[in-house]
Amino acid sequence: MDDFELPVTFSGQELSFPAQLAQLGYTYRVTVQLADGQLVFEPDEERNWRAVADETLLASGKLPSAALVAAMAESLQFIFS
Repeated sequence: MDDFELPVTFSGQELSFPAQLAQLGYTYRVTVQLADGQLVFEPDEERNWRAVADETLLASGKLPSAALVAAMAESLQFIFS
């Protein structure tokens, strides 16, 4: 796995999240660490990014806003295109 920082611009702020890239056969997965758990991003068939929250994040009830998740996906799209 390759560790990197995911830069995200959200609500006029520059944020950075620890992330890991994992190769899975012909595709890859990016795991983004949040304070209360992890979001896993993977490209779909149309090369858009989908996010899945891990069980720790779901159990905490502190899911990030849809706008923040979209900003993370946009940043990933820029990095991997």
